[in-house]
Amino acid sequence: MQEWESPDYEPSLPVSEKSNPLTRDVDRASAGRIVRMLQACDAQMFREESGGSYQRLLSEEVVETLMEVAQKVELFLKDPQDSLVVLSGCGTSGRLAFLITSCFNRALRELNHSSLYSYIIAGGDRALLSSQEAPEDDPKLGMLNLKKVCEGKKRVLFIGISCGLAAPFVAGQLDFCLQHPEVFTPVLLGFNPAHQARDEAISGCTFTFRSVVQRMQELAKSRKAFLINPAVGPEAISGSSRMKGGSATKILLEVVLSAAHAAAFTNTPVSHTGILQHMRAYEQTVDITYAQTEGISALLEAAGESLRCGRRVCYLGWGSLAVLGLIDASECVPTFGADFEDIRGFISGGYRELHNNEGPLGPDFCIAHEDFLHLILPSLNDQDTVLLIYTHSDDVSDVAKLACRVREKTSSLHAVYHQVDGDAAAAAQQEDINKLCLSSLKITWPSPASASLLHMQWELSTKLLLNAVSSGAHVLKGKIYHNYMIDVQVTNSKLYCRATRLLQKLSGCPLSQCEDALLKAVYRVDELTDDITSSDITTHTHTARNSSKVVPLALVCLLTGCSLTEAETHLEQQPIVREAVEACLSIN
Repeated sequence: MQEWESPDYEPSLPVSEKSNPLTRDVDRASAGRIVRMLQACDAQMFREESGGSYQRLLSEEVVETLMEVAQKVELFLKDPQDSLVVLSGCGTSGRLAFLITSCFNRALRELNHSSLYSYIIAGGDRALLSSQEAPEDDPKLGMLNLKKVCEGKKRVLFIGISCGLAAPFVAGQLDFCLQHPEVFTPVLLGFNPAHQARDEAISGCTFTFRSVVQRMQELAKSRKAFLINPAVGPEAISGSSRMKGGSATKILLEVVLSAAHAAAFTNTPVSHTGILQHMRAYEQTVDITYAQTEGISALLEAAGESLRCGRRVCYLGWGSLAVLGLIDASECVPTFGADFEDIRGFISGGYRELHNNEGPLGPDFCIAHEDFLHLILPSLNDQDTVLLIYTHSDDVSDVAKLACRVREKTSSLHAVYHQVDGDAAAAAQQEDINKLCLSSLKITWPSPASASLLHMQWELSTKLLLNAVSSGAHVLKGKIYHNYMIDVQVTNSKLYCRATRLLQKLSGCPLSQCEDALLKAVYRVDELTDDITSSDITTHTHTARNSSKVVPLALVCLLTGCSLTEAETHLEQQPIVREAVEACLSIN
């Protein structure tokens, strides 16, 4: 049994919110050591059950449920009339719902079948590219979005994704499904045990997330609802479910949908062996990716240096790997309190390639390579880092042209590319790009049994790598304290509760005092008024959207007893949050 599995380890927290013992001192680690820590954390996803109380990714019960859901999808594929499979989530979960539905609808089009899959993301398509945290707290909005997508459908398989079993948006959708069993079969995907589902009251509702889960557990006995909720271990950066939570979401959904497609179109029945083989392929993906520890460390170091200098990191990608760049960049703002411009992603073909429901999202969301060339490239210098992300099957001559343009502005140009073993033609073209780049990270894959599986492996590998680069860069910038997101934005109820708990853990003060300190930092006041204390969390999180360094300010006040103005001065003098906190602790 691992330390985090002990019932005595942080017993008040669900698995998804616990701190990972493997990364306790990640804030003091070198780039290479950060990557090795992340590798050890990601390897936890595939650990077997060890006599603890948690189901794991490869547990018998989890595999059985994956088979049953795959068989449901298979029936829809064979008789798609008036049928729909909906994937829905908030933040990273919703972005991966978009990525996966795009992939499997594309596979259907190639077979001359009509699309079967739809995605919903809290906050609409803008949330694909930027943090839209507030809609996550709105169960009614979730229900209305689902109702609209499913209009006229007679059979709907709804897969609600909530890594922590906590998002009110998804709870509202699941509750709606449970009220209409004649149409909906609900599936819940997350990474906490059912008894750890969030039980706080949801504004305007008679249910909590946990009560919804309990109703689903009852229906699961008769296969009218399904729960897929293995534990994958605490995140490397506490509560940052974009990392393992996101990776495991991608793995499980692709395993289910791939098995369903194979059964429907190649007469390969859904089987226990097939599911496990696919899971093992993803385990191999993690190993192949982290075999490149040295190259990943160099990228992380370069990105960290750019952020420390107040400069930027840009991902220039092709195809679905570019989408993973867009996703990774979008997550840095709420996770690390980063600026939107700190890490940006761009995709060849822009919105034509993205194929999102709402199309182009306006001048605030420019994502094409042409936008990069026009808006970003002119202001780049050697302190900016640019990362090219592609595969040997992309237009490598296009990559080389863009590399030439970028190299004129910055020497910190890097490439990450995937190729199949023995592809000599791609290797020859790559030489020109290598000469322009400060580093080129080639990830070589064995000849695949399936082209679609290989592409999914490339995607997961790219996700792991980009998560390592962006998280590690922010660690090097000083945005993490021990392994906690100290500069997290407090823009929804989940993040508000996380911030309050974090303040209590780091200060040792009572929870009520920590919440008071948090509110003072949100409203920038030294004394709380009756208006503030009588307002609900929604009001607080709405106000917090316009406030920066809320958690660090509150922590400095708690540790030193100083005023808010004095805390702000302290943080201005020492902008690296980790070191400002350490200075306060040494004073006290």
